[in-house]
Amino acid sequence: MWFSFWKSRDRFSLDELSRYLTDQLIKLQTVNEVNKDFVVEALRSIAELITYGDQHDSAFFEFFMEKQVMGEFVRILKVSRTVTVSLQLLQTISIMIQNLKNEHAIYYMFSNEHMNYLITYSFDFQNEELLSYYISFLRAISGKLDRNTISLLVKTQNDEVVSFPLYDEAIHFAFHEESMVRTAIRALTLNVYHVGDESVNRYVTSAPHADYFSNLVKFFRRQCINLNALVSDSTKNPGAESADTTTLISTAVDEIEDNLYYFSDVISAGIPDVGWLITDNILQLLIFPLLLPSLTIKAVEGIQIGAATSLYLVCCILRIVKIKDLANTISTALFCPLDAFSPESGAKPNGHTSFYGFAHESQPPGSNTKEGVGILRVDVPNESSSPHIHPVDVTRENDYCDSHLSLREALIYYIMSGDDIQVAGSLSVLATLLQTKELDESMLDALGILPQRKQHKKLLLQALVGEVSGEEQLFSSESSSSKDGTECGSELDSCLQKLKEQFGLLCSSLEVRASPRVHRFQVLDALVSLFCRSNISAETLWDGGWLLRQLLPYRESEFNSHHLKVLNDSYKNCTSALLKETRGVWPDLLVTVLCDEWKRCKRAIEASSPRKEPKCILLSSQRFSSEDGITSDSSFAAGERMCELVKVFVLLHQLQIFSLGRTFPEKPPINPPADVFENSRARSAGLDAAGPKLGTELRLVDGVPCRIAFERGKERHFSFLAISLGTSGWVVLAEELPLKEPYGVVRMVAPLAGSNPKPDDKHTRWLHLRIRPSTLPFVEPAKYGAYGKSKTKALVDGRWTLAFRDEESCNTALSMVLEEINLQSNEVERRLKPLLDLKSLVESSNSSQGPRTSSFHSTLSNSF
Repeated sequence: MWFSFWKSRDRFSLDELSRYLTDQLIKLQTVNEVNKDFVVEALRSIAELITYGDQHDSAFFEFFMEKQVMGEFVRILKVSRTVTVSLQLLQTISIMIQNLKNEHAIYYMFSNEHMNYLITYSFDFQNEELLSYYISFLRAISGKLDRNTISLLVKTQNDEVVSFPLYDEAIHFAFHEESMVRTAIRALTLNVYHVGDESVNRYVTSAPHADYFSNLVKFFRRQCINLNALVSDSTKNPGAESADTTTLISTAVDEIEDNLYYFSDVISAGIPDVGWLITDNILQLLIFPLLLPSLTIKAVEGIQIGAATSLYLVCCILRIVKIKDLANTISTALFCPLDAFSPESGAKPNGHTSFYGFAHESQPPGSNTKEGVGILRVDVPNESSSPHIHPVDVTRENDYCDSHLSLREALIYYIMSGDDIQVAGSLSVLATLLQTKELDESMLDALGILPQRKQHKKLLLQALVGEVSGEEQLFSSESSSSKDGTECGSELDSCLQKLKEQFGLLCSSLEVRASPRVHRFQVLDALVSLFCRSNISAETLWDGGWLLRQLLPYRESEFNSHHLKVLNDSYKNCTSALLKETRGVWPDLLVTVLCDEWKRCKRAIEASSPRKEPKCILLSSQRFSSEDGITSDSSFAAGERMCELVKVFVLLHQLQIFSLGRTFPEKPPINPPADVFENSRARSAGLDAAGPKLGTELRLVDGVPCRIAFERGKERHFSFLAISLGTSGWVVLAEELPLKEPYGVVRMVAPLAGSNPKPDDKHTRWLHLRIRPSTLPFVEPAKYGAYGKSKTKALVDGRWTLAFRDEESCNTALSMVLEEINLQSNEVERRLKPLLDLKSLVESSNSSQGPRTSSFHSTLSNSF
């Protein structure tokens, strides 16, 4: 028998399938170690022949049906005692299902309960390879599901599905520890949901199968808690393992976002009850008990997740899971006090006192708010003037952080007083809410973040259709929501009622009944105060600038004097610091960095959406540490501080321009480069605009002879020269040419700026120079690649110790360096002068008030 199987024959023939494969399988009574290799090869060949026949000759599959080979497959599995045969059988059937194109062939494969028998067979899944083949087998079946084939895999009773083995067995592995298994099962479930069979839809949403959706959210909740543990560890233990921790966080973030996209895909299948099931479970298992309570400003025992992680997750859920009911419920919950989410608190009476003591119809002006809680006071003296927030009794966590604060107020507090991550997270939440299309404009208005363009578009529409109130408000000093807060209340009221009836949550009456205009100016004032903070990164401040530009009204009257004063004071302080940088370590890069950051900031503020994804809240940018050889007093650290300062300055300058009602110029207003003076050292040395290059010749009329050793015991003689040319400058070591005096060949070049010349304390003929890198990795990233560990040596400062003939020569060289540094700094300051002259900016704005008014009406028309 075995000889006949292995002799030479036509492999792609019906005779091969019948005589040498199928007939031989039928004769087998058991499968053991002796004949398993034949069985494995036979199963593999059958898959190959059936696939071939499906494309070339239908007789192959007709024979397959006639001999009931699927039944033989089941019998072989029953009599097999080896895992190898089970593996090959699963692979064979998977290959056949995936490659068969004929519908009748697929129908046959799925009929006669053979497929369900294989699906429910008790395989040994402790064998990882067998599990992998089984999951691929299930996924292959799901790929062929449609309204016709799915009926062959379910069992029905009275036209209702009572059993669906493929789905039931698959979701047993939905939360397997191996991510590839989970991914395959999710693809399978999506294939089931997208078939659109109503009876199957009822089956998957009925008990106990609907537990799958709550288990999904519970699994997601565990992932969120694990992510928070990684974030917490990275905060507590920054150092050598930070790169590894960042990688772990990034991986966890990707898995979390994949889960949310899976939720979104499930909802998009259109099964009526699935959207409600997912929404309810996300709210009941994640949002209310875990995420929102963690936004409390003071430490609370038992909270399993940090504020930063919570802010990130809220943003992700709103961005990815696009369910109107979910978005409205989360937004409405922001009006609830923090203690409303405490399990032991139960139902709270309405009317908690807000930490904002604003005048309100139920609270006369001058009445006291809850004592010891208030950090801000919002005065609304009349309807034509804008509210104004004052710092009042700024207390710290234990005093200020009262559980009666609403979550909306907690976000504002984070913007004003939180750390960089909390500020970035709060800004991201507000920006995400603003960008969430599922939210009604009335909800955004109630939160105080309705964009100005939408406000004016609404009023313009009302004016065009003849509504008097719309026309009055359009050209009055009041915003659309200032006269009547009830207009935005319908949607909010229904959501509040739902929170109360379904979830037992009550919101602060002062928060809910306050005018949206008051909430709007609370947000605006918090953003303006943000720009006064020196402990917040420039990138985060840029995010605040984008949000401010979205909210800032067109009319200067609503951008009040307090806003202007705060911004002006911050701008002046930043300008003073920038002037100091002209005499710092990196003045040669200052103009270049400023021009580059001007363009980046302009793009960021004018963008239609925030430039960063929410995961940037958790993934901090890479920074070098002392372990890389970079210390806080190094030139590289000074370069980081300079770039950070420039970013803040550019933002504040552009906000000054915006507050004056002007558009941002494409380039910063700076002076052009100055001509080279005839008596300059650069002209005397014969230096061109490209600067000194190694191997080129220079005239050494101002050179000072010196000695330096770059290697122990190998001292070399050079002529030392310091040269400035515009905003650039260099210290040069040139080798004199005896036959061509006074010329020399450039052998060593280093930046003049940051050289920090110092005579030696003990040797009066020695001069020490610090040699910093020629550029910075974040200015020229291509030069440093990804500026990883291998590149850090190029960022560490070097030292030159020059030995001159006598003390006088040393002093001459020192004076030359200081003089050229001064010339370089003066040129940088001269070029930046128009940019730093705020008075001229204000005067030029005042002279252009006429065009500004027409610009306002033009903007409204464009918006409409």
